[in-house]
Amino acid sequence: MSVILSPEEAEKLAKDRVLVSDFKQLKLEKEAQKNWDLFYKRNSTNFFKDRHWTTREFQELKACREFADQKLTILEAGCGVGNCLFPLLEEDLNIFAYACDFSPRAVEYVKKNSLYNTERCKVFQCDLTKDDLLENIPADSVDVVTLIFVLSAIHPDKMHLVLKNIYKILKPGKCVLFRDYGLYDHAMLRFKSGSKLGENFYVRQDGTRSYFFTTGKMLSFLFMYILSWNKSKSF
Repeated sequence: MSVILSPEEAEKLAKDRVLVSDFKQLKLEKEAQKNWDLFYKRNSTNFFKDRHWTTREFQELKACREFADQKLTILEAGCGVGNCLFPLLEEDLNIFAYACDFSPRAVEYVKKNSLYNTERCKVFQCDLTKDDLLENIPADSVDVVTLIFVLSAIHPDKMHLVLKNIYKILKPGKCVLFRDYGLYDHAMLRFKSGSKLGENFYVRQDGTRSYFFTTGKMLSFLFMYILSWNKSKSF
């Protein structure tokens, strides 16, 4: 869905051309994990609402089954404190979930949740841009990978590393479910001058970052790295 900007919004974005210094950008990249860990220290498990819409919005979770009660293995990449993980496990009893997050503190919150059951899920800390998922998940073993508001938090130059990583654990013919910020979302329009890191890429006051996708950019980016590989896997 295209967004129509007001004249004031269009003028504001047109004038916002000054980028954060290279020095600060390197510092933000180096301290990315620390900044997300501090985010969860400040907000605990209270910032994001539980995502009870996952099975409704992603019909692929049902469509990818060959029969109704087939057990699925999923990976929630960037699980945070479990706002998507736990509602999904409650709604679908035939799911085993791997879950990982950049923030060690977020992972600990998941493990301390009363709903955490090692018979139904395994959570671990992981930098998806460099830590090999094969250290925690067998190759070609996952039916569905969810990337929900995850890629936007990663530097655009490193997003392809995430896709290459999850590709290794995804079964042939299975899928990745993607949802993220879009160009001209309200979150983007709220950024003040001095927050811009690059094209459609911004930093919040707490040091966490966010990229805003266009449909064309998203599709070309995803298919460039998925369709060029050997096994047939889909978004």
